[in-house]
Amino acid sequence: MNELMRLNKFISHNTKYSRREADKLIQEGKIRVNGRTQTDLSLKVSYDDAIEVNNNRIFKKEQFTVIVYNKPKGELVSKKDDRGRRTIYDTLPKKFSHFLSVGRLDYASEGLLLLTDAAAIASALMDSDLERVYYLKIKGSVTDAMIEAMQKGLELSDASKGGHSHSKIRSMTFEPFLSYQIFGSSGGYTKLKVMLKEGKNRELRRFFAHFDADVVDLKRVSYGRVDLGVLKSGKHRFLTNGEYDDLRDFLKENKVYY
Repeated sequence: MNELMRLNKFISHNTKYSRREADKLIQEGKIRVNGRTQTDLSLKVSYDDAIEVNNNRIFKKEQFTVIVYNKPKGELVSKKDDRGRRTIYDTLPKKFSHFLSVGRLDYASEGLLLLTDAAAIASALMDSDLERVYYLKIKGSVTDAMIEAMQKGLELSDASKGGHSHSKIRSMTFEPFLSYQIFGSSGGYTKLKVMLKEGKNRELRRFFAHFDADVVDLKRVSYGRVDLGVLKSGKHRFLTNGEYDDLRDFLKENKVYY
């Protein structure tokens, strides 16, 4: 027998609907399980069950698509914004409107963002320790204390500095950076290249804010073996065959089923 999972998870993994949208469909009585309408949000199902959405049978998603997007500054990684700011979905073609982002880049950051139509893959990549490489420009110089923290890690009981004004995150643990390179200072600013194995909320902005250094430019240029390359700002591309092979190896090694 197949593994049991929440009904909304089953729907989101195998259709264009998010879990929140799936919950709404369930509550509206638009989901049938083995011929019976189901409104129980806690119901668990498996691939042995016959699941229907609006009278259309859902089958196990065997294929998936991943795209690379070079996010410009001034776009939100969000479906919509109550302040009317531009989102990545305003730029991307409409056929990608149901794709999920693998983590986020904040409004003022730019660079490589992965998106996929498979929720399980988005979650697996987001929670992985795959290397993320960033180019940064900070205000001020890199101090000995910063270098020590990059080498040994850092624990903050107050990580609000550098975070979003509405963020509820108050503490954060930073693992040692996998690598860092300082390119030098000029005009009161310093440029760096850093490699991390995690992608926490505004992590680099919080890290340097602890040392009273504002991050004025932040660009992600790689995620695992996927590089931004020469992809222009605001443009997207599909993964190459080699990148898909690497991703399938990653999914197999981590026992991720989609």
